[in-house]
Amino acid sequence: MHMNNIFVLLLLLLLGLMILVGGKTGLKSYLSIIINALLIILVALLISWGINIIGVAIVFIPLKLATIIYLGTHDYKVARNSFLTALAISCIVIVLIIMFEYVAQAAGFGDQSGEELVGLSLQAGISFPQISIVVAIFSTLGAIAEASVAMSAGILELKRHDKDITIRQIFKSAEQMGDDILGTAINTILFGFFGSFLPLFIWFMRLNYSLVEILNDKLFVSEALIVVYSFVGVLLTIPLTTIFLVKGLKK
Repeated sequence: MHMNNIFVLLLLLLLGLMILVGGKTGLKSYLSIIINALLIILVALLISWGINIIGVAIVFIPLKLATIIYLGTHDYKVARNSFLTALAISCIVIVLIIMFEYVAQAAGFGDQSGEELVGLSLQAGISFPQISIVVAIFSTLGAIAEASVAMSAGILELKRHDKDITIRQIFKSAEQMGDDILGTAINTILFGFFGSFLPLFIWFMRLNYSLVEILNDKLFVSEALIVVYSFVGVLLTIPLTTIFLVKGLKK
């Protein structure tokens, strides 16, 4: 009960701060967080009920992107361009995820779960490789959407302030913005990875895992692959968002 009270208090504190700092946009962003959390819970429930995992992913990927982007910005033009770009890049990243998840064979439970699974059946009636693919896809959507919104907003703001700006100048400015966004996004992804994975790193050190054992550990490989997918998504998002938006501005 005590933990529940703290959780509710933190949610209310977050709501107050987002409204204070962002006003109406802050409230929309807060709703985006809540809706995304509910979508994730719904995805888990549908999969547990035996609904086709790939079908669930196909339906919920656009829903998640739309929730993140359209509720995260007040500019419809920015949101529309960001959504289309993020959706296109997500399709590219999904192909890479399917290929690498098949090669890595890192789906399922790791050695660390051995004690908890003793006496339990692993025949859960669901595909662990498909679940690992869906988890990887959903984990990359946030980074892709964030980078796309940042690039679209920056370029459109440039165009609004200078109506006579040339395409070449837009690309040059976009390149500078992309460098800053890329550095920030990569640091965010890396710190998130190390922060969430710190207990497992301590586990590896205390049990004297060798480098080869760490690189072949299921949990480490699956998490490291998600980081790489996110990097690839952000790297593709920055130039493609610029190209798509410039084509739209030409029209």
